[in-house]
Amino acid sequence: MEKRLYDLAASVRPPDEAAKNEARRLQARLAKPPGSLGRLEELSIRLAGITGRVHNEIKAPHLLVFAADNGVAVRGVSSAPQSVTLKQAVNIARGKTGAAVMAAAFGCAVTVCDVGIAGDVCDAAVMNKKIAYGTRDIVSGPAMTREQAVCAVLIGAELASGARADAVGIGEMGIGNTTTASAVLSVILGADPEYTASRGGGLTREAFAVKKAMIRAAIDKNRPNKDDVLDVLSKVGGFDIAAMCGAFIGAAYAHRPAVVDGFISAVAALCAVRLCPNVSGYLIPSHASAEAGHKLAMEALGLKTVFDLNMRLGEGSGCPLMFETLRAACAVINNMATFEEAGIDDSYLDEIRREGGF
Repeated sequence: MEKRLYDLAASVRPPDEAAKNEARRLQARLAKPPGSLGRLEELSIRLAGITGRVHNEIKAPHLLVFAADNGVAVRGVSSAPQSVTLKQAVNIARGKTGAAVMAAAFGCAVTVCDVGIAGDVCDAAVMNKKIAYGTRDIVSGPAMTREQAVCAVLIGAELASGARADAVGIGEMGIGNTTTASAVLSVILGADPEYTASRGGGLTREAFAVKKAMIRAAIDKNRPNKDDVLDVLSKVGGFDIAAMCGAFIGAAYAHRPAVVDGFISAVAALCAVRLCPNVSGYLIPSHASAEAGHKLAMEALGLKTVFDLNMRLGEGSGCPLMFETLRAACAVINNMATFEEAGIDDSYLDEIRREGGF
């Protein structure tokens, strides 16, 4: 299976620079001051590189939510009981959670995939790809075997590459996964949990101190190799993060934009880029998470978030909002008149252009 994964990663091509340059030239001809639509212009150019086409549409966005439990939850690192993972996975699939209602409002499909919930999900709306009934406690030893980590990555890759979608968003549901995400990020960046961990869904000061101590203990116990992403994921990660990592690779393989949600999604995206550097050109950042490690992950990815609504829900909740922003970016480059079509002599902008815009 590992060879299959590395073959997939090797087959991901970099974004189409010719298409990006063509999109830049068209943006320069649209009837507006240079750069006046800011990030919308950047997004349209990024989309061109992803698809190889200057003109794109986001008609069928799809939110993929990977659900799994984390054994480290027994250490008191989360304010919510582990049973919430199963219940909320079902509620997302039924359209009853924050991310789900926003997705429905914007016509975005949602798939919830069980890759490791610690219980049987008796609801056909949740896709069953369960690898195990949750991971093991990372403070006591590895979260999973290397083979299980590879399996999770491939599940995510297959789901994202096979989705009937022109854009995918990558979200999660799993009690304890801010702890595993912080552990993964700490290892990859060589950063102390003091800088990668936050209070997640809400912890007391005492519980937060326990959380950081458990992350340090897990890293000391397992000693993951920061240069081997699969080793890191298998030792201190989770099935959800591993599957999300694969989803970013699968989306890039299929030349689809992959929207990064918040903290956990960003850590998974960083894992994907470390496994397959070409994935970086297919990532679309959404919102700034309130989690401390999110900024570090985004800096490591070289990405800037598009908006900040002080969100920290997870579930892929930033993705439906980002899909709408992408639609706006497409509308501009697809339908806006050029100076020539608008009958405007744009020579008054020549000096500004020579100076590099605003």
